[in-house]
Amino acid sequence: MKTNVYQQQLAHGLGIVSKAVAARSTLPVLSNVLLATDDGRLRLSATNLEVGITCWIGAQIIEDGSITVPARTLADLVSTLPGDTVSLDLNTQTQTLNVKCGSSSTDIKGLDAQEFPPMPVPELDDAVELNVADFREMIQQVAFCASNDDARPALQGVSVTLSGNTITMAATDGFRISVRKSSLSTPVPQTLSAIIPARAMIELSRIAGDSGDVVKMVIPQGRGQVIFHLPDVELASQLIDANFPDYKLIIPQSYKTRTILPTSALLKACRQAEVIARDSNNVIRLEIINNENEPGRVEVQATSEETGASEIILDASVDGPALPIAFNVRFLREVLDVIKTPNVVIETTSNNSPGVIRPVNDDSFLHVIMPMHLG
Repeated sequence: MKTNVYQQQLAHGLGIVSKAVAARSTLPVLSNVLLATDDGRLRLSATNLEVGITCWIGAQIIEDGSITVPARTLADLVSTLPGDTVSLDLNTQTQTLNVKCGSSSTDIKGLDAQEFPPMPVPELDDAVELNVADFREMIQQVAFCASNDDARPALQGVSVTLSGNTITMAATDGFRISVRKSSLSTPVPQTLSAIIPARAMIELSRIAGDSGDVVKMVIPQGRGQVIFHLPDVELASQLIDANFPDYKLIIPQSYKTRTILPTSALLKACRQAEVIARDSNNVIRLEIINNENEPGRVEVQATSEETGASEIILDASVDGPALPIAFNVRFLREVLDVIKTPNVVIETTSNNSPGVIRPVNDDSFLHVIMPMHLG
């Protein structure tokens, strides 16, 4: 292999695929990145056997070939090179890659490309096309709710269901649930459901940030995988083979009190209250007040025996009886962070029933939070 590539493009490509490099592995090749010539471009691939990322970058191909080299070594080296043309020259006898740029010349020992696990190739004829901007927003509004608990693998994923012309994503850690729906440009011929690791979805959101307008999703039958195809990037992930909980049974179908507040004001109040609440299990109390002949309001209260107490009073539109309810302030802050509308509604029934949070005038998203014990 002999090729010339711009330093900025090589650094960008390595930055994309390096997130899939195995942090610890008994297989040395999984700590490497694959470099291979591919139809006049340079293909970079990395995988930890659960998630694999491939990126294609423009290059001047002088001689075809492939090699795997330690990902961190190559990425760290390329980041220090000047913004100029980088020459990559493989010595096949010693499996050594020479990296030359300006007056710098470095030899990196590699492993044969044949040792690298094969990356799945999607059949794009069967792909579902998704708008990148909508898809990224869906991931951001849902994936943060997934659990980190290895003992409950289903909750570490995002449930994705495609039915007719609707895509639905849901995630839960057992204490909260996020559900987001969006429309498909083309209806799917049959219903598809899969649990995709949240970490893979978050990585996809990062990668898709500067890609084209459309991402294509392929779930090959019987392979337990999903592949996302962007113009110059592909991400493949193993699916989670488990039963996702029926979250629809947990979503309250009615409420007694409906409270509307400015999203930014409530978010700011949560951030202020969290300074105190983080020393008392993150508990904050929302005192929803609705007195006759007075404007509605919500008092956001946090108390810590060690730190002190905080109270922020917010104007609100309250429909229904007054109610005190406690939530985990971090959970509340995280959902408010992903709501884009100026106003947000909180629907409550009692202080020991789940609260529902929705953007005002937007039925595509809802979030359920389990209440905490009122001290």
